[in-house]
Parts: sequence; structure tokens; C-alpha cells
Amino acid sequence: MSFYNILQQYPLEQVQKLIYSAQEDDILKSLSKDKLSELDLANLLSPKAEQYLDQMAVMSHNITVQRFGKTMKIYAPIYLSNYCSNACVYCGFSSKNKISRKALSHTEIEQEAKLVASYGIQNIILVTGENFKKFTFDNLLDSVEICLKYFPFISVEVPSLTYDEYTKLVSYGVNGLTMFQETYIESLYKTFHPIGPKSDFLRRLETPDKAGDAGMRALSIGALLGLTDFRIEVFYLCLHAKYLAKKYWRSHVSASFPRLRKATGGYVGACELNSKNLFQMIFAYRLFFHDGGINISTREPVALRNKIALLGATIMSAGSKTDPGGYSHFEEDAQQFQIEDNRSVGEFCNYLRSIGIDPILKDWDNEMNT
Repeated sequence: MSFYNILQQYPLEQVQKLIYSAQEDDILKSLSKDKLSELDLANLLSPKAEQYLDQMAVMSHNITVQRFGKTMKIYAPIYLSNYCSNACVYCGFSSKNKISRKALSHTEIEQEAKLVASYGIQNIILVTGENFKKFTFDNLLDSVEICLKYFPFISVEVPSLTYDEYTKLVSYGVNGLTMFQETYIESLYKTFHPIGPKSDFLRRLETPDKAGDAGMRALSIGALLGLTDFRIEVFYLCLHAKYLAKKYWRSHVSASFPRLRKATGGYVGACELNSKNLFQMIFAYRLFFHDGGINISTREPVALRNKIALLGATIMSAGSKTDPGGYSHFEEDAQQFQIEDNRSVGEFCNYLRSIGIDPILKDWDNEMNT
């Protein structure tokens, strides 16, 4: 059964009713369980569950320490190109926006890799816009070869590819995929993705399956919170993560909870969520999916990242730049979105150590395969 089939079993109106009709007794029963059902998940995502946030925080912390220890995987993105054929309304890279466009040369990619590696980071994500005429699949393969000289663990956040292309990436040494659905509500999907390859809802939804079938060791998914009702989006996100973990049990599955942030174009979402809302969404995910990674990027402010580091996060970026060549020559008008936590890698890792968390800059070595 595909995840699209599972989505059909949980129509939007039904999920909305489950979440917004939850009562205190329902929430307390759900909090007393070790293994949560989809109904329990809806209860913990409900507005009335907000009054139990302290209890959920303790439970989330305890589960995270039990499953992951007091550790935090640290990574950084390297943006290779911001050319894009899509017109996603919320994204700074949208083809509609007049920004500085750039695709890095081999020399520039190596320069970025050397800089990021000099910070001690050994886990990276290679990111591109969706335009394989300006930055081809062969360019991506070349980028992987360059970066493998500096990093043992490489993920990609690039346009949806075919199974054969993911298989080739794996053969080159790519370990993981990051692919955000942005919204799981099919009827609204084209509102946010009007043109371009990304406008195909089903193609986007099935991409993590292709990467899983190809043997990617890490699968990371997410929804952009603020586009629509964030409670409903996180319900679907949790189901998707559980589905992937069951089907691709050799791969580690993680989820990101990015909130809509300021970007060129000035798009304002329909459903803003505050920090309290975000914590509730993350805690509900943790209680529903004990083994799932939780990724919090530098798009979130320092105070929030400091707090969530103790309460559920297992993967966090540090020292990030979101424009091509940004580590060497930062250009504000070429960013994908605005960074909120501008601490250096060293500063962030020192903070983690100060609260008893071990920052993991390297947790994989490709020599293990030889």
C-alpha cells in the first residue's frame, strides 16, 4: 500500500473533526499510553492538549534520551544553485522573484566544502533549486564526488528524481534524502505550487519511496508549517514518517518542522503558529513515533533551539547559509529563507555541551563499506 492510499483513508474533514473535537478525558487517556494510535495522535495535536504541554515535554525528553541518548547530530547545508523553474509562493528561489541567480562551479563547490569542513562538521546536505538545465544531474554527481573528499555523510535536497537516479546517487556515496511535501492537503497543493515540476502532488509524495527503494540510509521529510492548518499537517506528517519507517526499516526516518519564514516575495501564510504551538507539534510527533529523528534548523531563533535541544530534537543545523556560495561570499538577496540562529558551529556546540548534550559532528564513515 502506498502512502497516497493511506492519505485517502484520512480525509481532511475527518482529521479536522478528530483534532478539534478532542476532550480532556480523551487527551488524558492518550497520555497514559505507551503506544499511540492515530486517534491518540489527533488528541495530542488538539487545541485542548495545550494545557498538558509540560507533561508532554517531560515525556518527550524521556523518550528521546532513552532512544537517542544525550546526543545531537550536527549538519550544515551547502547550496549549489538557486536557479528554479517552480513558482512556489513562499520560497525565495521562486522563478517569479528577481534575485541574484547562481550555480556554483567545481572550484566554488570545493571552496564551500573546505570552509564547512573546517568548522568540524562532517554531515552535509547538498541543496539546489529545481532547474536541471542550469544545474544538471551530472553537475550534482560531480558535486558529490568533490564533497566526498571532505564529508563521509552526504544527503541531498534536490528536485524529485527517478529511482534509477537515486540508485546512481547511492552508488556515488550519497547517504540520505531530504524531501519536504510542504503541504499534505492535495486540494490546496497547487495554490502554493502553481507551476513547475514541483506542482505535481503525487510525484512529490512518492519521492521518498523511490529513495528508500534505492537504498538511502536516511530519509527526512517535512511540512512547511504556516501554509495551512499546522495541526492537520503534522497529523499527516506523523503518518508519513511511520509509514516510511515501517516500509524502509533499514533507513532512519526523521521529520523537520520548519515554520514559514521571511523570504523574497514577502508571502504571508494563512495559519501562523507560535513557539508554544511548535513545541506541541514536536512533542506529539515524539510520543507517536519514538524512534523518529527530529530536525530543527537555523530558521528557528536561538531561544527556541536552545530549549528544544533538551526536549526532543536529535538533529540540528549550525552555522548555516542558504544561498549558493554563502560561506565564502554571503548575498542576502540570494537566500532561500532568512536565518534566525546565526551562532557559529563552535558557539552552538559549546552551548550543547554546557547543557550536557554531546554534539555529534561525525557519526558515519564510508570506509565501513569497504
